[in-house]
Amino acid sequence: MDAPLRTAVESARPRQAVDLFAGVGGLDLPARTLGIHVTGIEKSPDACATRRAAGLDTIEADVRDHDPADFPDANLLLGGPPCQPFSAAGNGAGRRALSDIVTLAHRLSERRPVSRHTHNPRTDLIRLVLEPLRWALAHLDTGRPFEAIVLEQVPAVLPVWQAYAEILRAEGYSTATGTVKAEQYGVPQTRRRAVLIARLAGPAALPAPTHRPYSKGMPRTAGDPGLLPWVAMADAVPGRAPFTVVSNYGTGGDPKARGRRSSAEPSATVTGKVSRVRVLADDGTEDRFTWAEAGALQSFPADHPWSGRDIGQQIGNAVPPRLGAALLAAALDT
Repeated sequence: MDAPLRTAVESARPRQAVDLFAGVGGLDLPARTLGIHVTGIEKSPDACATRRAAGLDTIEADVRDHDPADFPDANLLLGGPPCQPFSAAGNGAGRRALSDIVTLAHRLSERRPVSRHTHNPRTDLIRLVLEPLRWALAHLDTGRPFEAIVLEQVPAVLPVWQAYAEILRAEGYSTATGTVKAEQYGVPQTRRRAVLIARLAGPAALPAPTHRPYSKGMPRTAGDPGLLPWVAMADAVPGRAPFTVVSNYGTGGDPKARGRRSSAEPSATVTGKVSRVRVLADDGTEDRFTWAEAGALQSFPADHPWSGRDIGQQIGNAVPPRLGAALLAAALDT
């Protein structure tokens, strides 16, 4: 598609997005703020309960039970496939399968069939990472391509995003891939994510950081004076007295090596086991984060209506909305 036609397509179509594996809405909340109508597809009934309570358009279903043709007017594609097979906290099956996923991605780019379902639940979960590419190519083939694509995952998935970027460039997209640090976009947490941004109109780029990177032992005032200081846990949960957080997992399985951070630092990565994190007040008392506080460490609003069961997992699986806002702004050049 040549540049004048791309511009005409963009100007003629209101922004509508489909969010695959939408979770509780970490990308959808900032999209709504930008005036974008998002339909999120999410399998977890608990995450769907939270989405509906937040007023987000939700389809409770497996992504594979829907087809890109079901969303002919969508011109933005968002997605964060399940991270469990690829996460450092998982069993590593996804990391071991990365080269196979890249091979299957190129098979999709050649418009050759790749099964969406296998007879192995673990393989099925890994193959979900192929769905965003399948949707992108299907919309291209209908002549109504997605104008922008935003994908995020744990850092181990970066080689897959790089393969997708190569495929999408051959289809006329400009692409950018890399690893971003959540604290550099105002999230009170040191969370690293692999990102792909693709655009049909104009060059793609990762979002420029707005905040300084966190480094253990370095004051928040250190670093580039043109960037804001990173945000501390105390800023996100201001009602608490000074405290220390003890991580819910140990390094190398050694409980004595569990990480500690003070409330004057950003949180470590918030996981689905956030309810196990020990919060030690300076007066010697101990408790746990409330759901509102755990959500705030992911940069959700304090009054976000967490609903359903296993709220810790909902929070841990979420895209931090502040990071989501930066990714969307970069993808849409706003």
